Amino acid sequence: MRKAFPVVAALLLVGCGGQETSGSAPSQDAFGADADNQLTATAPPEVGPTAAPGVAFNYRYAFRLPGLRISAVQEQHAAACEKLGVSRCRITGMHYAQNGPDEIEAQLAFRLDPALARAFGREGIAVVARASGELRSADITGTDVGAEIEAGNRQGSDIGDELARIEQQLARPGLSARERTELQQQAQALRQSARTNQNQQTDRRAQLATTPMVYDYQAGDTGGPIARAMRDSAKMFERSLASMIVVILTLLPWIVLALLIWLLLRWINRRFLGGALIAAPGPKTNPPEA
Repeated sequence: MRKAFPVVAALLLVGCGGQETSGSAPSQDAFGADADNQLTATAPPEVGPTAAPGVAFNYRYAFRLPGLRISAVQEQHAAACEKLGVSRCRITGMHYAQNGPDEIEAQLAFRLDPALARAFGREGIAVVARASGELRSADITGTDVGAEIEAGNRQGSDIGDELARIEQQLARPGLSARERTELQQQAQALRQSARTNQNQQTDRRAQLATTPMVYDYQAGDTGGPIARAMRDSAKMFERSLASMIVVILTLLPWIVLALLIWLLLRWINRRFLGGALIAAPGPKTNPPEA
């Protein structure tokens, strides 16, 4: 039976867990010098395999940063994984979509050595912080695979004992054909159960051997309220200016056409009508008195 650990429970384990050894963490050079010093004050606590042995963790981070910097940050994260080597980090997926300067979404997925996942996540946050970005959310979920492995071991042992008992019965002389057939069918079913259990155990151990991690990137404003207000004001001005330009460019051909028609009529009036069509108003005179 799978037991999913909620994020809060997983984070509480940090208080009772040990620290990772320095040899298990990726070097600071993977992300650049002094990466730890670049962490924001809101960086969340995390949990590693030493704090909860037997738990298969799954990490997911959501970042928000200026759209023009997403591609470079995503490339830095990918390069850091490649530098660790395929035995300790593999890129399992990458996504990048851009519909405009402020409409960019991207994603990067890894599979890490469990001993490196905690430090890799923290240093990934530092890269985003150096690019004027921020961490929006961090989700760490876990499955108690260790308990499942123990249950699988017990199940395998029970299957082995039952199979040994049936094989002893098959070795007895004087069995009828019907009894022998039934025992052989039971033995075959137990062997199939043993193979299924062995495959499940292999999958469970594989879950403990690697840790999935996903980085989600989204373009957006970062910083304090004053900085955001200034950026919002600048964007509103840009949108207003763009709207004004659209209006001017839309009306300009009609204005030019009206001006050309007026000039044409003025020329026709002077050339052919002697100014009668468009005559300047004369001085106003009062009617004669009776």
